[in-house]
Amino acid sequence: MVLASAPGKCILFGEHAVVYGQPAVAVAIDARIQITLEESKSGWRIDDMKFDKNRHPHLDAMLKRMWIGDGGGPLSVHIDSDLFGAAGLGSSAAICSGVAAALLHLGGTPADELPLPGIATTAHLAEAEAQGGRASPIDTSTSTLGGVVMVSDKKEPQAHWQYTRDLRIDGIRRTWEVHSVDLPESISEASLVIGFSGRPGPTSQMVAKVAALLSNQPERMEDIERIGNVTRAGATALSLGNLQAVGIAMNECHRLLQGLGVSDDDLDRMVEAALPSSLGAKLTGAGGGGCMIALTTEPRRTAQAIELVGGRTMVSRLGAPGVRIENE
Repeated sequence: MVLASAPGKCILFGEHAVVYGQPAVAVAIDARIQITLEESKSGWRIDDMKFDKNRHPHLDAMLKRMWIGDGGGPLSVHIDSDLFGAAGLGSSAAICSGVAAALLHLGGTPADELPLPGIATTAHLAEAEAQGGRASPIDTSTSTLGGVVMVSDKKEPQAHWQYTRDLRIDGIRRTWEVHSVDLPESISEASLVIGFSGRPGPTSQMVAKVAALLSNQPERMEDIERIGNVTRAGATALSLGNLQAVGIAMNECHRLLQGLGVSDDDLDRMVEAALPSSLGAKLTGAGGGGCMIALTTEPRRTAQAIELVGGRTMVSRLGAPGVRIENE
């Protein structure tokens, strides 16, 4: 039996603008997905039920790439999650990353020799396959590497370049440069409070809404470029441990996303409730539901404020560990 885990993620800066070539920054959070794999004598099983690949396309894509294609026999898979469901916290990416690590370990790779860039690449390809050929590498890279990850269409001086990922989407080759952002010890003074609206964020609808806005009002592309500039400033502030500047960047990012029409009343209500006890707060992910995040040195007070206006909360450090084997 192998037990692996991988973290969920939040987008700190750059949602939606990343679709148009701007950078985005994501942070791994303490809430994790746990994957247990063991050989099965009763056929393919998931959570003690018969495995249905149509219900678990991400898992199916990983198994085909890394196990079944190499002649591996049936497995029993068990998945536990600390994450809010359908909340834009990267659960499918964490599943892909965790399964990849578990399969490698099951095949003999030592826990301290996991090839992280390879895991991130395979997880990204599997996520794209499960999602009809479309996927950014930001979720899978963050879940695999942990910490803080910056993705851009070019190498960014604010962060440490790790590897290049590419994918053909609708016949067009997309390329991303994946970076890590070093965090100084002083950053541990602050926490992230994640507030969930209780409704999933409809990613494809929100992306289409922004695309329609930019098509009808091309001058609004300036807002996309501003989000890119805020993202770069936020990454620099993170690397310097300047929490005040990180919070200012978060607030500005939320204001720009509001202007693009992707926030909603629930998210805005939670952001406003968090601000008096926070350094900064914003929606995270696609918007239209899902989650917001607040950077704070008073996590209990901030969480209580968000809960008072109807949100569900969890608290995380800034930058949790990436994928790992748990049962060494």
